[in-house]
Amino acid sequence: MQVGDILRKKTARVATVRMNETVAIAAQLMRASNISALVVKDVVRTEGNTAVGMFTERDVVRAIAEHGAAGANMRVSQFVSVQQLVSCTSTDTLEHIRHLMTKHHIRHVPVIDNYSLIGVVSMRDIAAAFDEEATAAKQAVPA
Repeated sequence: MQVGDILRKKTARVATVRMNETVAIAAQLMRASNISALVVKDVVRTEGNTAVGMFTERDVVRAIAEHGAAGANMRVSQFVSVQQLVSCTSTDTLEHIRHLMTKHHIRHVPVIDNYSLIGVVSMRDIAAAFDEEATAAKQAVPA
């Protein structure tokens, strides 16, 4: 099974936040969309609108834990590691993405095809796909 198989079942909208937004705005966006991660975008002159990282509920907790109430007014850019964006393509296998998530201790991976952000795959998406596959395999075996 490939990442694209999961994306076909999800809504096409990808929730994003800009680097210069506050932690509070990012938290409100996550709450309004009932999601736990946002793709962080930055405007780069040479590349246009570019995905540079992920901002998650864990980042909100870290901001408040480290800076108290003032953490809510800090910028998303202060909590996102932009050195190495871990991403995948729609043709990557779910096994490969699960390995990436485990290796990098992350739960959300942006899907980028031809330099365009087309979706996000979560650990929950992958677990559900594996469960679906296992159930289908069980039903295919005659009793």
